[in-house]
Amino acid sequence: MDVEPPGRDRYEHHLVRFAPVAATVVLNGQDEVLMMWRHRFATQTWNWEIPSGIVEDGESLEAAAAREVLEETGWQVDAVEPLAYNQPIGGMSNAEHHVFLARGATYVAAPVDTHEADRIEWIPLDRIQEMIDRREIVAGVAVTGLLQVLARRS
Repeated sequence: MDVEPPGRDRYEHHLVRFAPVAATVVLNGQDEVLMMWRHRFATQTWNWEIPSGIVEDGESLEAAAAREVLEETGWQVDAVEPLAYNQPIGGMSNAEHHVFLARGATYVAAPVDTHEADRIEWIPLDRIQEMIDRREIVAGVAVTGLLQVLARRS
């Protein structure tokens, strides 16, 4: 792609385009986080993640975040609030990650997206930092949201 940054000469640069991603940190009343243990084939790694996925055309970010929680875990959230936003690879992509926080959820059915996780568990928030440190949680969208929750605790 040909690009011309403000005040600079034109040059060729690779650009990867992505649809926006919505993700949710779901906390329950016991200070536990809803997490999914899953395999990522691109990196050949297993790790814990929060529910997340692509925002569909015409869908609001909030609706996508709540939908992904339900489809991937079987838990339904009533409301989400903005928690974090990042552009994970801004130098070569238009990727945007919108992370939300949900306080509480109700289990309604088995997950629709059965390929998303091998296990779904509520993990104590007090264990999250050590899990990030041990690289048990490595997905950027999960790390961003979980670190925001930890930083806002006090």
